[in-house]
Amino acid sequence: MRSQILLLSLATGLLAGCTVGPDYAGPPKTASDAAGAAFVRADAGTTSAPPVADWWKTLGDPQLDALITRALARNTDIRAAEARLRQARAALGEQRANSAPKASASALYAHAHIPGANLGSSDSGEESGSSSSDLNLYNVGFDASWEIDLFGGQRRAVEAARAQMEGTEASLADVQVSISANVAQSYLNLRDRQQRIALGEQSVAMQQDMLVLTRQRFDRGTATAADVAQAESQLDATRARIAPLAAERDAYFNALAVLTGQQPGAVDADLSGGGEIPLPPALVPVGDPSVLLAHRPDIRAAERTLAADTAKIGQAEAARFPRLSFMGLIGIGGTKISDLGNLDDFVAVGAPQLSWSFLDFGRTKAKVGQARATRDEAEARYDGALLSALQDAEDALARFREARVTVASLARVRDKAALTERLAQSRYKAGTTTKVAALSARNDLNRAEQDLVSARAALTGDYVAIQKALGFAWR
Repeated sequence: MRSQILLLSLATGLLAGCTVGPDYAGPPKTASDAAGAAFVRADAGTTSAPPVADWWKTLGDPQLDALITRALARNTDIRAAEARLRQARAALGEQRANSAPKASASALYAHAHIPGANLGSSDSGEESGSSSSDLNLYNVGFDASWEIDLFGGQRRAVEAARAQMEGTEASLADVQVSISANVAQSYLNLRDRQQRIALGEQSVAMQQDMLVLTRQRFDRGTATAADVAQAESQLDATRARIAPLAAERDAYFNALAVLTGQQPGAVDADLSGGGEIPLPPALVPVGDPSVLLAHRPDIRAAERTLAADTAKIGQAEAARFPRLSFMGLIGIGGTKISDLGNLDDFVAVGAPQLSWSFLDFGRTKAKVGQARATRDEAEARYDGALLSALQDAEDALARFREARVTVASLARVRDKAALTERLAQSRYKAGTTTKVAALSARNDLNRAEQDLVSARAALTGDYVAIQKALGFAWR
Protein backbone atom coordinates (compact mmCIF):
# COMPACT_ATOMS: atom_id res chain seq x y z
CA MET A 1 0.00 0.00 0.00
CA ARG A 2 2.82 2.39 0.88
CA SER A 3 4.55 1.74 -2.45
CA GLN A 4 1.31 2.47 -4.29
CA ILE A 5 1.00 5.82 -2.52
CA LEU A 6 4.61 6.69 -3.40
CA LEU A 7 4.03 5.71 -7.03
CA LEU A 8 0.89 7.83 -7.19
CA SER A 9 2.70 10.82 -5.62
CA LEU A 10 5.57 10.48 -8.10
CA ALA A 11 3.22 10.33 -11.08
CA THR A 12 1.27 13.30 -9.76
CA GLY A 13 4.44 15.33 -9.36
CA LEU A 14 5.59 14.56 -12.88
CA LEU A 15 2.23 15.43 -14.37
CA ALA A 16 1.98 18.61 -12.31
CA GLY A 17 5.08 19.88 -14.05
CA CYS A 18 3.29 19.70 -17.42
CA THR A 19 1.69 22.99 -18.55
CA VAL A 20 -0.21 22.93 -21.80
CA GLY A 21 -0.66 25.88 -24.10
CA PRO A 22 1.81 28.34 -25.61
CA ASP A 23 4.28 30.13 -23.35
CA TYR A 24 4.20 33.90 -23.69
CA ALA A 25 7.42 35.03 -25.38
CA GLY A 26 6.85 38.76 -25.15
CA PRO A 27 5.11 41.19 -27.52
CA PRO A 28 5.52 40.81 -31.28
CA LYS A 29 8.12 42.94 -33.00
CA THR A 30 6.18 43.78 -36.15
CA ALA A 31 5.16 47.36 -35.37
CA SER A 32 7.94 48.22 -32.92
CA ASP A 33 10.59 47.32 -35.50
CA ALA A 34 9.05 49.92 -37.81
CA ALA A 35 9.80 52.70 -35.33
CA GLY A 36 12.87 54.67 -36.30
CA ALA A 37 15.72 55.88 -34.13
CA ALA A 38 14.20 59.38 -33.98
CA PHE A 39 10.85 61.03 -34.55
CA VAL A 40 10.28 62.01 -38.16
CA ARG A 41 8.60 65.35 -37.31
CA ALA A 42 11.08 66.45 -34.64
CA ASP A 43 13.07 69.58 -35.43
CA ALA A 44 15.64 71.91 -33.88
CA GLY A 45 13.19 72.92 -31.14
CA THR A 46 13.21 69.42 -29.66
CA THR A 47 15.89 67.22 -28.18
CA SER A 48 16.27 63.48 -27.78
CA ALA A 49 16.88 63.89 -24.04
CA PRO A 50 14.45 61.87 -21.87
CA PRO A 51 11.17 63.71 -21.22
CA VAL A 52 10.31 65.03 -17.77
CA ALA A 53 7.74 62.96 -15.87
CA ASP A 54 6.08 65.96 -14.17
CA TRP A 55 6.13 67.86 -17.44
CA TRP A 56 3.67 70.54 -16.32
CA LYS A 57 6.28 71.92 -13.92
CA THR A 58 8.37 72.98 -16.92
CA LEU A 59 5.67 75.58 -17.67
CA GLY A 60 6.48 77.41 -14.44
CA ASP A 61 2.88 78.09 -13.36
CA PRO A 62 2.20 77.34 -9.65
CA GLN A 63 -1.57 77.47 -10.10
CA LEU A 64 -1.41 74.85 -12.86
CA ASP A 65 0.86 72.70 -10.67
CA ALA A 66 -1.66 72.85 -7.83
CA LEU A 67 -4.59 71.98 -10.11
CA ILE A 68 -2.90 68.91 -11.60
CA THR A 69 -1.69 67.71 -8.18
CA ARG A 70 -5.24 67.97 -6.86
CA ALA A 71 -6.69 66.26 -9.93
CA LEU A 72 -4.30 63.31 -9.65
CA ALA A 73 -5.39 62.88 -6.02
CA ARG A 74 -9.14 63.48 -6.25
CA ASN A 75 -10.39 63.07 -9.80
CA THR A 76 -13.33 60.67 -9.90
CA ASP A 77 -12.11 58.82 -13.01
CA ILE A 78 -8.77 58.16 -11.31
CA ARG A 79 -10.52 56.97 -8.15
CA ALA A 80 -12.65 54.61 -10.24
CA ALA A 81 -9.53 53.28 -12.01
CA GLU A 82 -7.88 52.73 -8.62
CA ALA A 83 -10.93 50.75 -7.51
CA ARG A 84 -10.70 48.61 -10.66
CA LEU A 85 -7.06 47.93 -9.82
CA ARG A 86 -8.04 46.75 -6.34
CA GLN A 87 -10.62 44.46 -7.95
CA ALA A 88 -7.97 43.01 -10.27
CA ARG A 89 -5.58 42.40 -7.37
CA ALA A 90 -8.33 40.64 -5.45
CA ALA A 91 -9.14 38.51 -8.51
CA LEU A 92 -5.48 37.49 -8.73
CA GLY A 93 -5.56 36.49 -5.07
CA GLU A 94 -8.69 34.43 -5.70
CA GLN A 95 -7.07 32.57 -8.60
CA ARG A 96 -4.01 31.80 -6.49
CA ALA A 97 -6.23 30.51 -3.69
CA ASN A 98 -8.03 28.22 -6.15
CA SER A 99 -4.78 26.24 -6.50
CA ALA A 100 -4.76 25.34 -2.80
CA PRO A 101 -6.80 22.61 -1.07
CA LYS A 102 -10.27 23.45 0.19
CA ALA A 103 -11.22 22.44 3.72
CA SER A 104 -14.26 22.93 5.92
CA ALA A 105 -15.43 21.88 9.37
CA SER A 106 -18.94 21.16 10.56
CA ALA A 107 -20.74 20.46 13.82
CA LEU A 108 -24.23 18.98 14.09
CA TYR A 109 -26.79 18.54 16.82
CA ALA A 110 -30.22 17.10 15.99
CA HIS A 111 -33.18 16.17 18.21
CA ALA A 112 -35.97 13.98 16.87
CA HIS A 113 -39.33 13.03 18.41
CA ILE A 114 -40.58 9.97 16.55
CA PRO A 115 -44.14 8.83 17.28
CA GLY A 116 -45.15 5.24 16.91
CA ALA A 117 -41.63 3.91 17.48
CA ASN A 118 -39.68 2.60 20.42
CA LEU A 119 -35.95 3.05 19.92
CA GLY A 120 -35.06 1.66 23.28
CA SER A 121 -35.46 4.82 25.38
CA SER A 122 -36.40 4.27 29.00
CA ASP A 123 -38.02 7.48 30.12
CA SER A 124 -39.55 7.31 33.59
CA GLY A 125 -43.30 7.11 33.72
CA GLU A 126 -43.55 5.27 30.40
CA GLU A 127 -44.25 1.56 30.00
CA SER A 128 -42.30 -0.71 27.72
CA GLY A 129 -43.69 -0.57 24.23
CA SER A 130 -44.29 3.18 24.32
CA SER A 131 -45.70 4.47 21.05
CA SER A 132 -43.09 7.29 20.68
CA SER A 133 -39.42 7.90 21.22
CA ASP A 134 -36.91 10.79 21.43
CA LEU A 135 -33.50 10.69 19.72
CA ASN A 136 -30.47 12.98 19.99
CA LEU A 137 -27.63 13.05 17.46
CA TYR A 138 -24.23 14.72 17.87
CA ASN A 139 -21.53 14.91 15.20
CA VAL A 140 -18.39 16.91 14.36
CA GLY A 141 -16.50 16.53 11.12
CA PHE A 142 -13.80 17.88 8.87
CA ASP A 143 -13.62 17.45 5.11
CA ALA A 144 -11.09 18.56 2.50
CA SER A 145 -10.71 18.43 -1.26
CA TRP A 146 -7.89 19.24 -3.65
CA GLU A 147 -7.74 19.14 -7.41
CA ILE A 148 -4.26 18.46 -8.71
CA ASP A 149 -3.28 20.86 -11.49
CA LEU A 150 -2.06 18.06 -13.74
CA PHE A 151 -1.79 19.99 -17.00
CA GLY A 152 -1.37 23.57 -15.78
CA GLY A 153 -4.86 24.89 -16.38
CA GLN A 154 -4.93 26.57 -12.97
CA ARG A 155 -1.39 27.87 -13.40
CA ARG A 156 -2.44 29.43 -16.70
CA ALA A 157 -5.45 30.99 -14.95
CA VAL A 158 -3.13 32.58 -12.38
CA GLU A 159 -0.83 33.74 -15.18
CA ALA A 160 -3.78 35.35 -17.00
CA ALA A 161 -5.07 37.00 -13.81
CA ARG A 162 -1.63 38.44 -13.08
CA ALA A 163 -1.36 39.88 -16.60
CA GLN A 164 -4.86 41.33 -16.32
CA MET A 165 -3.95 42.96 -13.02
CA GLU A 166 -0.83 44.49 -14.57
CA GLY A 167 -2.92 45.68 -17.51
CA THR A 168 -5.30 47.36 -15.05
CA GLU A 169 -2.31 49.11 -13.49
CA ALA A 170 -1.38 50.42 -16.93
CA SER A 171 -4.97 51.54 -17.52
CA LEU A 172 -4.83 53.54 -14.28
CA ALA A 173 -1.65 55.20 -15.52
CA ASP A 174 -3.38 55.98 -18.83
CA VAL A 175 -6.21 57.72 -16.96
CA GLN A 176 -3.65 59.76 -15.01
CA VAL A 177 -1.98 60.84 -18.25
CA SER A 178 -5.30 61.88 -19.78
CA ILE A 179 -6.48 63.75 -16.69
CA SER A 180 -3.25 65.73 -16.28
CA ALA A 181 -3.38 66.73 -19.97
CA ASN A 182 -7.07 67.66 -19.74
CA VAL A 183 -6.43 69.86 -16.71
CA ALA A 184 -3.54 71.62 -18.47
CA GLN A 185 -5.55 72.14 -21.67
CA SER A 186 -8.57 73.48 -19.78
CA TYR A 187 -6.33 75.82 -17.81
CA LEU A 188 -4.74 77.15 -21.00
CA ASN A 189 -8.14 77.65 -22.59
CA LEU A 190 -9.33 79.49 -19.50
CA ARG A 191 -6.36 81.85 -19.52
CA ASP A 192 -6.81 82.39 -23.27
CA ARG A 193 -10.47 83.33 -22.85
CA GLN A 194 -9.74 85.60 -19.90
CA GLN A 195 -7.10 87.54 -21.81
CA ARG A 196 -9.18 87.77 -24.96
CA ILE A 197 -12.17 89.01 -22.97
CA ALA A 198 -10.01 91.68 -21.30
CA LEU A 199 -8.62 92.78 -24.67
CA GLY A 200 -12.11 92.66 -26.16
CA GLU A 201 -13.44 94.93 -23.41
CA GLN A 202 -10.61 97.35 -24.11
CA SER A 203 -11.57 97.25 -27.78
CA VAL A 204 -15.20 97.97 -26.88
CA ALA A 205 -14.13 101.01 -24.86
CA MET A 206 -12.02 102.31 -27.76
CA GLN A 207 -14.77 101.75 -30.31
CA GLN A 208 -17.26 103.53 -28.06
CA ASP A 209 -14.93 106.55 -28.07
CA MET A 210 -14.58 106.28 -31.83
CA LEU A 211 -18.37 106.16 -32.20
CA VAL A 212 -18.77 109.29 -30.06
CA LEU A 213 -16.17 111.12 -32.13
CA THR A 214 -17.74 109.96 -35.41
CA ARG A 215 -21.15 111.23 -34.30
CA GLN A 216 -19.61 114.56 -33.34
CA ARG A 217 -18.01 114.80 -36.78
CA PHE A 218 -21.36 113.89 -38.36
CA ASP A 219 -23.01 116.69 -36.40
CA ARG A 220 -20.37 119.11 -37.73
CA GLY A 221 -20.82 117.77 -41.24
CA THR A 222 -17.34 116.25 -41.55
CA ALA A 223 -18.55 112.63 -41.47
CA THR A 224 -21.34 110.81 -43.25
CA ALA A 225 -24.17 108.68 -41.91
CA ALA A 226 -22.37 105.68 -43.41
CA ASP A 227 -19.36 106.44 -41.20
CA VAL A 228 -21.60 106.45 -38.13
CA ALA A 229 -23.28 103.19 -39.18
CA GLN A 230 -19.91 101.55 -39.75
CA ALA A 231 -18.68 102.58 -36.29
CA GLU A 232 -21.87 101.24 -34.71
CA SER A 233 -21.55 97.99 -36.62
CA GLN A 234 -17.94 97.49 -35.50
CA LEU A 235 -18.91 98.10 -31.88
CA ASP A 236 -21.80 95.61 -32.01
CA ALA A 237 -19.57 92.99 -33.70
CA THR A 238 -16.94 93.33 -30.98
CA ARG A 239 -19.54 92.96 -28.22
CA ALA A 240 -20.94 89.90 -30.00
CA ARG A 241 -17.51 88.28 -30.04
CA ILE A 242 -17.09 88.74 -26.28
CA ALA A 243 -20.35 87.02 -25.28
CA PRO A 244 -19.41 83.47 -26.39
CA LEU A 245 -15.92 83.93 -24.92
CA ALA A 246 -17.52 84.60 -21.53
CA ALA A 247 -19.63 81.44 -21.81
CA GLU A 248 -16.53 79.41 -22.74
CA ARG A 249 -14.61 80.93 -19.82
CA ASP A 250 -17.31 79.78 -17.38
CA ALA A 251 -17.35 76.33 -18.98
CA TYR A 252 -13.60 75.98 -18.38
CA PHE A 253 -14.08 77.11 -14.78
CA ASN A 254 -16.58 74.27 -14.42
CA ALA A 255 -14.34 71.77 -16.19
CA LEU A 256 -11.37 72.51 -13.92
CA ALA A 257 -13.56 72.15 -10.82
CA VAL A 258 -14.92 68.77 -11.91
CA LEU A 259 -11.51 67.51 -13.07
CA THR A 260 -10.13 68.27 -9.61
CA GLY A 261 -13.03 66.45 -7.91
CA GLN A 262 -15.00 69.55 -6.88
CA GLN A 263 -18.35 71.10 -7.65
CA PRO A 264 -18.63 73.72 -10.42
CA GLY A 265 -17.70 77.12 -9.09
CA ALA A 266 -15.16 75.84 -6.58
CA VAL A 267 -12.13 77.23 -8.45
CA ASP A 268 -13.65 80.49 -9.65
CA ALA A 269 -12.30 82.60 -6.79
CA ASP A 270 -8.75 81.28 -7.16
CA LEU A 271 -8.58 81.69 -10.96
CA SER A 272 -10.87 84.62 -11.72
CA GLY A 273 -8.04 87.13 -11.41
CA GLY A 274 -6.61 86.01 -14.72
CA GLY A 275 -3.00 85.30 -15.51
CA GLU A 276 -0.47 84.94 -18.25
CA ILE A 277 -0.50 81.96 -20.57
CA PRO A 278 2.47 79.75 -19.63
CA LEU A 279 4.84 79.03 -22.49
CA PRO A 280 6.78 75.80 -23.12
CA PRO A 281 10.56 75.65 -22.72
CA ALA A 282 12.71 76.79 -25.61
CA LEU A 283 14.01 73.23 -26.10
CA VAL A 284 11.52 70.40 -25.58
CA PRO A 285 12.88 66.96 -24.56
CA VAL A 286 10.95 64.25 -26.40
CA GLY A 287 13.25 61.22 -26.26
CA ASP A 288 12.85 58.81 -29.15
CA PRO A 289 10.27 56.26 -30.32
CA SER A 290 11.72 53.56 -28.07
CA VAL A 291 11.09 55.76 -25.02
CA LEU A 292 7.55 56.36 -26.24
CA LEU A 293 6.82 52.67 -26.75
CA ALA A 294 8.20 51.84 -23.31
CA HIS A 295 6.21 54.46 -21.40
CA ARG A 296 2.83 54.82 -23.11
CA PRO A 297 0.39 53.23 -20.62
CA ASP A 298 -2.10 52.22 -23.30
CA ILE A 299 0.65 50.26 -25.06
CA ARG A 300 1.56 48.51 -21.83
CA ALA A 301 -2.12 47.73 -21.21
CA ALA A 302 -2.46 46.25 -24.71
CA GLU A 303 0.67 44.14 -24.19
CA ARG A 304 -0.62 42.80 -20.87
CA THR A 305 -3.95 41.94 -22.50
CA LEU A 306 -2.02 39.99 -25.12
CA ALA A 307 -0.15 38.11 -22.37
CA ALA A 308 -3.39 37.30 -20.55
CA ASP A 309 -5.12 36.05 -23.69
CA THR A 310 -2.09 33.88 -24.50
CA ALA A 311 -2.33 32.23 -21.06
CA LYS A 312 -6.05 31.62 -21.55
CA ILE A 313 -5.24 29.34 -24.50
CA GLY A 314 -3.49 26.95 -22.12
CA GLN A 315 -6.35 27.29 -19.66
CA ALA A 316 -8.77 26.17 -22.38
CA GLU A 317 -6.52 23.35 -23.62
CA ALA A 318 -6.21 21.89 -20.11
CA ALA A 319 -9.88 20.92 -20.32
CA ARG A 320 -8.95 18.31 -22.96
CA PHE A 321 -7.12 16.17 -20.40
CA PRO A 322 -8.04 14.13 -17.30
CA ARG A 323 -8.64 15.78 -13.93
CA LEU A 324 -7.40 14.28 -10.67
CA SER A 325 -8.84 15.31 -7.34
CA PHE A 326 -8.64 14.07 -3.77
CA MET A 327 -11.42 14.09 -1.20
CA GLY A 328 -11.08 13.37 2.51
CA LEU A 329 -13.60 13.16 5.34
CA ILE A 330 -13.10 12.81 9.08
CA GLY A 331 -16.01 12.57 11.50
CA ILE A 332 -17.01 11.44 14.96
CA GLY A 333 -20.39 11.39 16.70
CA GLY A 334 -23.15 9.51 18.43
CA THR A 335 -26.45 9.82 20.30
CA LYS A 336 -24.85 11.34 23.40
CA ILE A 337 -22.53 14.30 23.66
CA SER A 338 -20.02 12.09 25.45
CA ASP A 339 -19.76 10.04 22.25
CA LEU A 340 -17.75 12.89 20.69
CA GLY A 341 -14.78 11.71 22.73
CA ASN A 342 -15.17 8.07 21.83
CA LEU A 343 -12.50 7.21 19.26
CA ASP A 344 -14.26 3.93 18.53
CA ASP A 345 -16.87 5.95 16.60
CA PHE A 346 -14.20 7.73 14.55
CA VAL A 347 -14.85 7.68 10.77
CA ALA A 348 -12.23 8.57 8.12
CA VAL A 349 -12.66 8.42 4.37
CA GLY A 350 -10.12 9.27 1.68
CA ALA A 351 -10.85 8.94 -2.02
CA PRO A 352 -8.95 9.98 -5.14
CA GLN A 353 -11.07 10.67 -8.21
CA LEU A 354 -9.97 10.70 -11.85
CA SER A 355 -12.37 12.22 -14.39
CA TRP A 356 -11.99 12.80 -18.09
CA SER A 357 -14.52 14.29 -20.49
CA PHE A 358 -12.98 12.64 -23.53
CA LEU A 359 -16.19 12.80 -25.56
CA ASP A 360 -17.62 16.33 -25.69
CA PHE A 361 -18.37 16.48 -29.43
CA GLY A 362 -15.87 19.32 -30.06
CA ARG A 363 -16.87 21.70 -27.25
CA THR A 364 -13.35 21.96 -25.83
CA LYS A 365 -11.82 22.25 -29.27
CA ALA A 366 -14.19 25.12 -30.06
CA LYS A 367 -13.22 26.90 -26.82
CA VAL A 368 -9.54 26.52 -27.65
CA GLY A 369 -10.22 27.97 -31.10
CA GLN A 370 -12.02 30.91 -29.53
CA ALA A 371 -9.10 31.49 -27.16
CA ARG A 372 -6.59 31.46 -30.03
CA ALA A 373 -8.70 33.89 -32.07
CA THR A 374 -9.01 36.18 -29.04
CA ARG A 375 -5.24 36.09 -28.65
CA ASP A 376 -4.79 36.98 -32.36
CA GLU A 377 -7.18 39.91 -31.91
CA ALA A 378 -5.16 41.11 -28.90
CA GLU A 379 -1.97 40.95 -30.97
CA ALA A 380 -3.56 43.03 -33.72
CA ARG A 381 -4.78 45.55 -31.15
CA TYR A 382 -1.30 45.72 -29.67
CA ASP A 383 0.22 46.49 -33.08
CA GLY A 384 -2.52 49.06 -33.61
CA ALA A 385 -1.74 50.69 -30.26
CA LEU A 386 1.92 51.00 -31.25
CA LEU A 387 1.14 52.61 -34.59
CA SER A 388 -1.48 54.90 -33.07
CA ALA A 389 1.00 56.04 -30.40
CA LEU A 390 3.61 56.84 -33.02
CA GLN A 391 1.03 58.73 -35.07
CA ASP A 392 -0.08 60.74 -32.00
CA ALA A 393 3.50 61.75 -31.26
CA GLU A 394 4.34 62.66 -34.85
CA ASP A 395 1.11 64.66 -35.26
CA ALA A 396 1.74 66.55 -32.02
CA LEU A 397 5.32 67.33 -33.03
CA ALA A 398 4.20 68.60 -36.42
CA ARG A 399 1.53 70.85 -34.90
CA PHE A 400 3.99 72.16 -32.31
CA ARG A 401 6.55 72.98 -35.01
CA GLU A 402 4.04 74.95 -37.06
CA ALA A 403 2.55 76.61 -33.97
CA ARG A 404 5.95 78.10 -33.14
CA VAL A 405 6.13 79.54 -36.66
CA THR A 406 2.65 81.01 -36.20
CA VAL A 407 3.54 82.58 -32.85
CA ALA A 408 6.71 84.10 -34.27
CA SER A 409 4.80 85.55 -37.25
CA LEU A 410 2.00 86.99 -35.10
CA ALA A 411 4.55 88.42 -32.67
CA ARG A 412 6.06 90.35 -35.58
CA VAL A 413 2.58 91.51 -36.62
CA ARG A 414 1.94 92.69 -33.06
CA ASP A 415 5.28 94.52 -32.95
CA LYS A 416 4.51 96.32 -36.22
CA ALA A 417 1.03 97.21 -34.97
CA ALA A 418 2.60 98.57 -31.78
CA LEU A 419 5.00 100.70 -33.83
CA THR A 420 2.12 101.99 -35.97
CA GLU A 421 0.12 102.82 -32.84
CA ARG A 422 3.04 104.76 -31.30
CA LEU A 423 3.50 106.76 -34.52
CA ALA A 424 -0.23 107.49 -34.70
CA GLN A 425 -0.21 108.73 -31.10
CA SER A 426 2.81 110.94 -31.85
CA ARG A 427 1.10 112.41 -34.92
CA TYR A 428 -2.09 112.99 -32.95
CA LYS A 429 -0.17 114.83 -30.22
CA ALA A 430 1.57 116.85 -32.94
CA GLY A 431 -1.81 117.69 -34.46
CA THR A 432 -1.12 116.04 -37.81
CA THR A 433 -3.82 113.36 -37.51
CA THR A 434 -7.17 112.92 -35.83
CA LYS A 435 -8.00 111.19 -32.58
CA VAL A 436 -10.14 108.73 -34.55
CA ALA A 437 -7.07 107.66 -36.53
CA ALA A 438 -5.08 107.25 -33.31
CA LEU A 439 -7.86 105.17 -31.74
CA SER A 440 -8.09 103.08 -34.91
CA ALA A 441 -4.37 102.30 -34.72
CA ARG A 442 -4.74 101.32 -31.07
CA ASN A 443 -7.69 99.09 -31.97
CA ASP A 444 -5.58 97.39 -34.65
CA LEU A 445 -2.92 96.72 -31.99
CA ASN A 446 -5.58 95.27 -29.72
CA ARG A 447 -6.69 92.81 -32.41
CA ALA A 448 -3.07 91.82 -33.08
CA GLU A 449 -2.59 91.13 -29.37
CA GLN A 450 -5.73 88.98 -29.30
CA ASP A 451 -4.45 86.92 -32.22
CA LEU A 452 -1.10 86.49 -30.48
CA VAL A 453 -2.79 85.39 -27.25
CA SER A 454 -4.70 82.68 -29.13
CA ALA A 455 -1.55 81.53 -30.90
CA ARG A 456 0.39 81.29 -27.65
CA ALA A 457 -2.39 79.24 -26.05
CA ALA A 458 -2.39 76.94 -29.09
CA LEU A 459 1.39 76.57 -28.90
CA THR A 460 1.35 75.52 -25.26
CA GLY A 461 -1.65 73.29 -26.00
CA ASP A 462 0.41 71.52 -28.65
CA TYR A 463 3.20 71.13 -26.08
CA VAL A 464 0.66 69.48 -23.77
CA ALA A 465 -0.39 67.21 -26.64
CA ILE A 466 3.24 66.12 -27.08
CA GLN A 467 3.47 65.19 -23.40
CA LYS A 468 0.20 63.27 -23.56
CA ALA A 469 1.39 61.43 -26.67
CA LEU A 470 4.65 60.49 -24.93
CA GLY A 471 2.60 58.97 -22.10
CA PHE A 472 4.23 60.49 -19.04
CA ALA A 473 2.58 61.87 -15.85
CA TRP A 474 1.55 58.52 -14.33
CA ARG A 475 2.40 57.55 -10.78
